[in-house]
Amino acid sequence: MEHRHLGNSGLLVSAISYGNWLTHAGQIDADRATVCVKAALDAGITTFDTADVYAGTGAESVLGQALAGIRRESLEICTKVYWPTGNGPNDRGLSRKHIVESCNGSLRRLRTDYIDLYQAHRFDYETPLEETLRAFDDLVRQGKVLYIGVSEWRAEQIKEALGIAKEMSFDRIVSNQPQYSLLWRVIEAEVLPFCRSEGVGQIVWSPLAQGVLTGKYKPGAPLPEGSRALDPNGSGFISSYLKDDVLERVQQVATLADEAGITEAQMALAWVLRTPGISSAIIGATRPEQVAENVGAVGIHLDDDLVARVDAILSPVVVRDPSLTRSPQRRP
Repeated sequence: MEHRHLGNSGLLVSAISYGNWLTHAGQIDADRATVCVKAALDAGITTFDTADVYAGTGAESVLGQALAGIRRESLEICTKVYWPTGNGPNDRGLSRKHIVESCNGSLRRLRTDYIDLYQAHRFDYETPLEETLRAFDDLVRQGKVLYIGVSEWRAEQIKEALGIAKEMSFDRIVSNQPQYSLLWRVIEAEVLPFCRSEGVGQIVWSPLAQGVLTGKYKPGAPLPEGSRALDPNGSGFISSYLKDDVLERVQQVATLADEAGITEAQMALAWVLRTPGISSAIIGATRPEQVAENVGAVGIHLDDDLVARVDAILSPVVVRDPSLTRSPQRRP
């Protein structure tokens, strides 16, 4: 396993991270989740990503159980705060109250004394940014959090936060967690260039486009049983990829992967990891074999000719429009 610095920070994260959105306490039970986590550990993954809102806080509990007994210093545990975790008016957002209470809840569920990377799951338009950053800084000073990150923030929002942190001597943001894949390249226009210049690393989610880039969805064919496309919690995020035009092009990319002697998933992950500014790519798994295949992408070199051929195939269906991030995203 390759480890990379998270932006300009001293923290090293595994190039492939293990995430449990939709899977733990959702698609798979605790026993299967533990098997997948063990496979991740065996493959050299040390970075584990979750969020308080996943499975209504259940995903954190399952991950905490699965990691119990593992030497804590050997792991980087990342979680997030923002989305509702209860019915009360303060059970959401990035107010001091919600951040502090959510952090304490995450610590209990994850069975740990500290969180390596605590991330603002979205930008909060209703809370002063100074309040949010001071609350995060307090958690760092208390030793409950080691590093601060964000998820799906725009370049101008990250810039504003970095400016406030510098002015107020707060702990600065070291990472952003955006969606990024061969099919979704929105961050290339503004977020990636700005973050590279400021030393903010990217831990990207959905590098396999919700499984579409594994090649299991075929144009004109029924959706596979047990797939993300049939899951009521995740189907809304994959529907735009399930058009025949997209799937036909993905099948053409699969042919190139075969010629290169790698799987389509490995090609998609290797493409993401070759992008400057990417610190880690998050994978999910419902079976341990998926973990082993995905980790196989680490160290794969894609030559420029192959990348150009892939881009030529996918260019008509790639999402690049920055306007798609102008309003808060719905992903929990």
